[in-house]
Amino acid sequence: MTVLQTMRLTLSPCTPSDRADFIDLERDPEVMRFLNGGYAVNRETTSPDATFLMPTGMEPYIWTARRTANGAFVGWFCLWPEGERLAELGYRLRRMEWGQGLASEGALALVNWGFESGQYDRIAATTMAINLGSRRVMEKIGLSYARTVMYDGPDPIVGSEHGEVWYELTRSEWSGG
Repeated sequence: MTVLQTMRLTLSPCTPSDRADFIDLERDPEVMRFLNGGYAVNRETTSPDATFLMPTGMEPYIWTARRTANGAFVGWFCLWPEGERLAELGYRLRRMEWGQGLASEGALALVNWGFESGQYDRIAATTMAINLGSRRVMEKIGLSYARTVMYDGPDPIVGSEHGEVWYELTRSEWSGG
């Protein structure tokens, strides 16, 4: 992994010193709304099999995003290998950073890195069908709607009856080939 730079963000491989910032994200009900129904995460009681990622700062495929200008924590992005040539894109940003294009900026940096350096042939991302903000991010960075699958989690979340959507981008689509 390498440090990635965008116009406003520096994405660095996460470290244990990022853990407190990660936990603060998980305590915000709005940040967690489409992941677990909006419950603040208590790491002591949450099952290790939870369907959402709870980074500790030791994960190899997670980048911590900070504002380049002042080092302020923005959130995290991941490009998680799902196979030899497939990676899943994910991101979680502080609520105060929403609506500024930072999710698209950071996600696009990871998509570009994934095809240029990560040697992936396909990058996918998923979200609940009703999560229009995240769907817009996926579309802005070039991913296309692929399919909707029914929600398969242990505890239904409000809106989960509409399913989860998958978006994808292939290397040839990314390169214009």
